[in-house]
Formats: sequence, C-alpha cells, structure tokens
Amino acid sequence: MTDDTVPPVESEPAAAAVVFGDRIEPARRFATALAEHGEERGLIGPLERPRLWSRHILNSAVIAPLFSGRVGDVGSGAGLPGLVLAIARPDVEWVLIEPMERRVAWLQEQKQQLGLDNVEVVRARAEEWKQGPVLDAVTARAVSALRTLIPLTAPLVRDGGELVLLKGAGAPAEIEAAQKQIRRFGLSDVRVELVGEGIVPEPSRVVRATVGHRR
Repeated sequence: MTDDTVPPVESEPAAAAVVFGDRIEPARRFATALAEHGEERGLIGPLERPRLWSRHILNSAVIAPLFSGRVGDVGSGAGLPGLVLAIARPDVEWVLIEPMERRVAWLQEQKQQLGLDNVEVVRARAEEWKQGPVLDAVTARAVSALRTLIPLTAPLVRDGGELVLLKGAGAPAEIEAAQKQIRRFGLSDVRVELVGEGIVPEPSRVVRATVGHRR
C-alpha cells in the first residue's frame, strides 16, 4: 500500500471524551502513536486506521469500570485492551502479558511515553505465568475461542476473581462450546453482557464469569 492509498485515521468520536474524561489526552497520544506506527510494527492491519477509535480504542476503554485491584491482560498485543484500560483506570494495576518481543517492546515504549506507572509488562505466554492464581481479574481481546481461552486465563485468577473477556456476536455459542472448560475451572455466573450502550455507537460485548475452586 503506497502513501497515496493509506486510509485516513478516524476522527476522534465525541464519545471518546465521555469515556476517558480527564484521561483523554493520554488516550489521544496513544491513538496517534498507534495510527502512525501500528501497521509498520505489525500491531494493526492496514484497514484499521479508519476505525481505530470506534472499533479498537473505545471498544476496549468502555469496559474499564468493570475492573479493580490487579488485572491481567492476556495476549496484550498492541495494548488493546490493556494499555487503553491502563489509561482509563490509573487506579488499577495492570499486568500486560505478551510473548512476542516486538510487541513487548511497543508496550514498554508506550508505558514510558504515556507515564503509565500502573502498568507491568511481562514477556510470556499465559501458560508460562509463574505467580499462580493471584490476579483479581483477567481480560483478553481477540485471542482465541472461549474453550481455548479459559484454560489460559482462569489459572491466573484468584478464587472469587473474575474473567472479563471481550467477545463478538458469537459469544453465546462460544459459552455453549466451552461447557467442559467452564466446569473444569469452576467458573460460575457465566454470562454475556453488553457494555457502553447509550455511550458509544457500538457497545462492547464481554463474557464475564466468576472463578471458583478448581478441581
């Protein structure tokens, strides 16, 4: 794709200021950095610039009120949702778990440039996590199907903690297909929630579940 055919970056939607409040400035800086360097660094595809805010940043940020304590983001990639959530919720401690070196480098750079003292970047696959079930919650976005994702995320969460996983329209079918894993990891109150209705044009869909005693 030549410079002449690079699609324009989406203008900041009015909802961004509502979602981020007094954290809008670092959100803008992150959006600019991702728009300028995301494709060349293999973080986003060439067609994502025209929907960078609505499809990616706001989709991630709108779920920020669901978290507290110390939260992991498995497969953080470009920082969607982890960096965005860390911007929106400086009162929460975020652990960004990502195995790919070039993505880890990006996450570390953005942590420094945005002054995100509430972020820890861990280069590892989720299954290599050494600290045990110590997190209050774990989130993930665009990683894998629920039946694969539950075994990667639930072992990181303390008993009584929560999974908050961003999903698409097929979330109910994914829950049905993951019943074995739901039982195996003692998940309860498994449900699909729409977040951001009336705030953003496209609400985010999450699968939420409480992590119980493992068998």
